[in-house]
Amino acid sequence: MVEAGEQKDSFQQMQKTVDQLNGEKQQIISIVSHDIKAPLNRIFALVQLMEMDKQNLTNDQKNYLDKMHQVVVDGLSMIRNLVDYRNIEYRGIDLHPEQINISAFIDSKVKNFRTLADKKNIIINYTAPEDITIVSDDQCLTRVFDGLISNAIKFSAEGKEIFVSVTNEPNRVDVRVQDQARGFRAEDLSKLFMKFQKLTAKPTAGESSTGLGLYVVKEFLDKIGGTMKIETQEGIGTTFVVSLLK
Repeated sequence: MVEAGEQKDSFQQMQKTVDQLNGEKQQIISIVSHDIKAPLNRIFALVQLMEMDKQNLTNDQKNYLDKMHQVVVDGLSMIRNLVDYRNIEYRGIDLHPEQINISAFIDSKVKNFRTLADKKNIIINYTAPEDITIVSDDQCLTRVFDGLISNAIKFSAEGKEIFVSVTNEPNRVDVRVQDQARGFRAEDLSKLFMKFQKLTAKPTAGESSTGLGLYVVKEFLDKIGGTMKIETQEGIGTTFVVSLLK
C-alpha cells in the first residue's frame, strides 16, 4: 500500500519533470527564433539583392534563385509560427486596438505575397470596396491573413488562382480567401485548428509545414473577437470566410 507521503513525493517529482521539460521546450523555441532566424534573414536580404539584378542571370540561375527565395521564406514562416505558439501558450497576446482601413490593409497583404505567388505562376485576384474601417489589432489581423494567404499559395498547384475579397455587411466585414487547391477531406475537418496536426493535403512545391499555421490563425482571430467559417470541396478548393465586427 502506497503511503500518502510517498504519493506526494511522487507527484512533486512528476511536476518537477514537467516543469523542466516545459522550460527546455521554451528554450529550444527561443534558440530557434533568435539564433536561426538571424542568418535566415541575412540570406533573405542577399536573395532580394540578387533578384534586383536578375537580367544578368541565366535561366538556370534564376530558377535556383527562386528556389532559394522559397526555402528562406518557408523557414522564416516556420519560425514565426513557433514563436506565435510560444506567445499564445505561455506569454499571452497584448492587444492594441486602432482604426484600420481593412480594404487597404488586405490589399497590402495581397501585394506582399504576389512575388511568392509568381514563383508558382499563381495569380492572386483582389476585390474590395474602398475605405471600410474597423477597430482591431494590427498584429492579430496580420497573423490571420498572412496565415490564410500563405497557406493558399502553399497548397495550390502551379498555374492556379487565389481569390481574396472584402464585403461590407451591416454589422461586420467579411474577408474571403478562396483557393483552387485540393480541399479538405472529412477526416481533416475535426482537427483543422489543432496544433501540430498533419492533414492529408500536402504542400505542392515541397514547402515545409509545422502543423501550426491554422492553429495560430484561429487563436489570433479568437483574440480579436472574429469568427471564421470554411467552405471546402475535396479536389476543388477551400474558401475561408473571416468575419470581423465593425
